Amino acid sequence: MRPPDIDAAYVVQARLNEHLCLAGLGRIGGWKIGVTTPVMQRYMGMYEPSYGAVFAPTIRHGYAHVRHADFANPGVEAEIAVSLAGDLTLAGTKWTRDSVAAAVGACMASIEIVDARYADYRKLDTPTMVADDFFNAGVILGPALRDWRKLDLAAVSGRMVLNGKEAGTGTGALIMGHPFEALAFLANRLAGNGRILRAGDVVTLGSIVETKWLSAGDVVEVTMDGIGRCGVTFA
Repeated sequence: MRPPDIDAAYVVQARLNEHLCLAGLGRIGGWKIGVTTPVMQRYMGMYEPSYGAVFAPTIRHGYAHVRHADFANPGVEAEIAVSLAGDLTLAGTKWTRDSVAAAVGACMASIEIVDARYADYRKLDTPTMVADDFFNAGVILGPALRDWRKLDLAAVSGRMVLNGKEAGTGTGALIMGHPFEALAFLANRLAGNGRILRAGDVVTLGSIVETKWLSAGDVVEVTMDGIGRCGVTFA
């Protein structure tokens, strides 16, 4: 049984996350947005940006250590993330790149941990992926840059290094032309589903490199120039 469309998928996602909270994953601490960049759209064969929840206990900071055995088939993505200093509650109109900026308290380099919990994820449709929080299994955040307004976020260059070797590069402009376009998309999509972004929420805005699937012992570092860096080791 699969949700027939995106709207139904978000209803399933919300109910699933209620059960996951009660089962021990804790509260929702933020959101991830998937397939916001051409590189990920081509890689996934999906072209509609979609969101999923990030549970607060799965948010780590700096250079994290996780157990490879705790995941089914883990991968990593290189992203710009934001933390919100205010709620996005606007009603009766649409959020824009410029209007969401006022609520952004900080920008961070981030690594999203994704987990392919499926026999063959390439055979799944977008609504099924959305219902399962679109791969999300955690986030690692770099230091919070509160003076982000001095940067041209579209021009920020980022890179992923896997076991000491460069694994991909990209710029903020790959994220829907500007990273805050993705944030506006999320605010509007959540509002359409009767939810809002709240102060304290963390949002990862989409990967600038293809997903890299990992083995035990792999070490990953992501740098966003002018913003910061973070890393994770899969023991």
